[in-house]
Amino acid sequence: MATRAGVVGDDRTGVGVETLRRAIQDNLFYRCGNVPVLATRSDYYLAVAYTVRDRLMQRWLSTARSLLANPTRVVCYLSAEYLLGPSLGNALLNLGIRDQVAEAVASLGQDLDELIEEEREPGLGNGGLGRLAACFMDSLSTLQIPAVGYGLRYEFGIFEQRIQDGWQVERTDKWLHQGNPWEVVRPEYTYPVAFGGHTESYEDEHGRYRVRWRPDTVVKGVAYATPVPGYKVNNMNMLRLWAAEAAETFDFGSFNVGDYYGAVERKVASETLTKVLYPNDEPAQGKELRLRQQYFLVSCSLQDLLRLHQLRGGRPDNLHEGFAIQLNDTHPALAIPELMRLLLDEHAAMSWEDAWRIASETFAYTNHTLLPEALETWPLAMFGRLLPRHLEIIYEINARFMDEVCDRFPDDHGRQQRMSLIDDHGAGAVRMANLATVGSFSVNGVSALHTDLLKTRVMRDFHEFYPGKFNNKTNGVTPRRFVALANPELAELITAHIGEAWITDLNQLRRLEGLAEDPFFQTQWRAVKTARKRVAAERAHRLMKFEMDLDSMFDVQVKRIHEYKRQHLAVLHIVHLYRQLKENPDFVTASRTFIFGGKAAPGYTMAKLIIKLINSVGEVVNSDPETRDKLKVGFIPNYNVKTAQFVYPCADLSEQISTAGKEASGTGNMKFSMNGALTIGTLDGANVEIRDAVGAENFFLFGLTTDEIESLRQTGYRPYEYYEQNPSLKGALDLIASGHFSHGDTALFQPLIDSLIHHDHYFVLADFQSYIDCQNEVSDAWADQVHWTKMSIINAARMGEFSSDRTIRDYSRDIWRVEPNPVQLADVD
Repeated sequence: MATRAGVVGDDRTGVGVETLRRAIQDNLFYRCGNVPVLATRSDYYLAVAYTVRDRLMQRWLSTARSLLANPTRVVCYLSAEYLLGPSLGNALLNLGIRDQVAEAVASLGQDLDELIEEEREPGLGNGGLGRLAACFMDSLSTLQIPAVGYGLRYEFGIFEQRIQDGWQVERTDKWLHQGNPWEVVRPEYTYPVAFGGHTESYEDEHGRYRVRWRPDTVVKGVAYATPVPGYKVNNMNMLRLWAAEAAETFDFGSFNVGDYYGAVERKVASETLTKVLYPNDEPAQGKELRLRQQYFLVSCSLQDLLRLHQLRGGRPDNLHEGFAIQLNDTHPALAIPELMRLLLDEHAAMSWEDAWRIASETFAYTNHTLLPEALETWPLAMFGRLLPRHLEIIYEINARFMDEVCDRFPDDHGRQQRMSLIDDHGAGAVRMANLATVGSFSVNGVSALHTDLLKTRVMRDFHEFYPGKFNNKTNGVTPRRFVALANPELAELITAHIGEAWITDLNQLRRLEGLAEDPFFQTQWRAVKTARKRVAAERAHRLMKFEMDLDSMFDVQVKRIHEYKRQHLAVLHIVHLYRQLKENPDFVTASRTFIFGGKAAPGYTMAKLIIKLINSVGEVVNSDPETRDKLKVGFIPNYNVKTAQFVYPCADLSEQISTAGKEASGTGNMKFSMNGALTIGTLDGANVEIRDAVGAENFFLFGLTTDEIESLRQTGYRPYEYYEQNPSLKGALDLIASGHFSHGDTALFQPLIDSLIHHDHYFVLADFQSYIDCQNEVSDAWADQVHWTKMSIINAARMGEFSSDRTIRDYSRDIWRVEPNPVQLADVD
């Protein structure tokens, strides 16, 4: 119900200022148990969050009612990670009530921006995979496509990163410390999840072979539901996250004999299951916990899905007609044998053939990696000990599949070994990518290049076996969070010139091209960029005591720290510029503020050394009077979605410099371009399509191509020769090795230097000179601000194809075969 400011509306749904003010006061008192004179900023944040959530509930429940009443097919998105970002600002944007809430909050003596800043975001993902899942959930709701997302409610998310003496230090991410006002616990939706034990075969009353699983451990999965609002629509899909609890809270047998610790041991062990996001999976214990988490996710989700299907009038044998299940990478691939188990052993006692037909018509699989080491495998011994029934099912799937492969390729034993779901080398392992491919009706890559490399290299055997199964769905990002919310000045400028339809139809941005050379519009465009740089600079000064020159080029690389993403290549460029400025007083280059951010996996020693190198180079460069007016280097600690919303709008140059053929897609590249940053990058991932879209003349391209890298690898890559033959490269590496950036410690960065000179798996040295030459072109272009601004406007104007709305439309049409289902608001009984 829309009401005018000052007019009192329904306490739960009204959006008038007076209604909102009263609702905030009520929630402060009744939900938070506090009064204004004692309330903290956190209390007020919670009161506002509960008030906004109340305005979501009618839409949420109306959507649920529509879902049950309408026979339309529903998307089920299975993902082990979701990086949702803060919810309050996003909900205000999508509901269209930010101004009213800001006024109501101000009347209570509070500032809305400060309250939004108070929110702890749920760090339920490691990086791009989880953020992509969140963008997809946003687009599914906005496009009014019925969907439910399933994931895990990790008590502690991805670690909080602190920088101490230049090193990454991990701290526990206590995102639930102040509670989570956006979730609703559903203890009535609790499912048993079993582990271990053994299986028994028997004949049922019809004389059919059956299997009974006798587990030795059972835990409970408890549902926590979070609403996902669409932009100015009534549809509100649900994200359901599972938390583990003990099947029995207390072991009274142990307690009664005086063993208190034994009484709670099972409870503690069970709840450890969802205690922390993805531990470092190098130790066997961490790897086992990760396998347990993945099975817990799919078992809870499929049991819940079968319940929903039954509520909608469905039967197990037509599950594929009611739901399309998308596997977000291999982490939820255990859903395939789990659904088979449920259909064979629990719900329907089906024949194998019927169960397999349903499963293989229900699942679709998205591959997200080209790195062989990232294609998940599980040791057979561990898998069989934890999930004995599922290993039996996988063996049966594999036996039937290998019969087909042998029929088609009877003499190709190498192909048969590569395609098997079981790797029989050494102690043996289950290959999850192979399982996901065999058990799904669709397999998609996430950029044109990635999909081509899947077909021709990584999964060539499977593409030749299933030529119609593979397809491309280039990733996208939501313009709501990453432009409209993160860059309000830019959103206001765009809307003033072309209207607000671009927020849900990003191709409308094409209309900005006609303004790309307009002097007045260029002035406005630059003013917006300066405003966002000022906001970022103020934040950097407050959090890091880092000074940023607003007139300098903000040169930004923010992403997970990994050698293939090549943050160390960017550092070599900085060291090269530093040497030039020190050795040649007449050297001319653009003033730059280099901004890095990202987390290294706790066990990834080389990535953590790269973080130390960035900070060590920054320490020297920033304090040297001969360079500090031209170069600044800063590392943003604990980079997350909240921080990203400040970083993307302020960037002038986006560094997308991964080794060609290693990045599946990348989505940061899209977010930067939408905000008018120009890209320097290789022909890797979605960079290829971005360059095609914005025009080669508006993209700074460097580096070897995928084919050139493969050719160099085949003929023998000798990085030491590049080091010896390139004085600039040798000078930069030698300066680092000399201890110049490490207080004279020549050993500190030697492992990184040795790795580059003697191995260089990611071709940093081979691409160095091309990168330096391209960066010189960037500096020359920066000197002409009129032309730079034109390129910036064109980059943003041509980003329509990189909205997650387009991606979801493609999935809906080509894979899921689902249609929008607009929801009418209904009174909730």
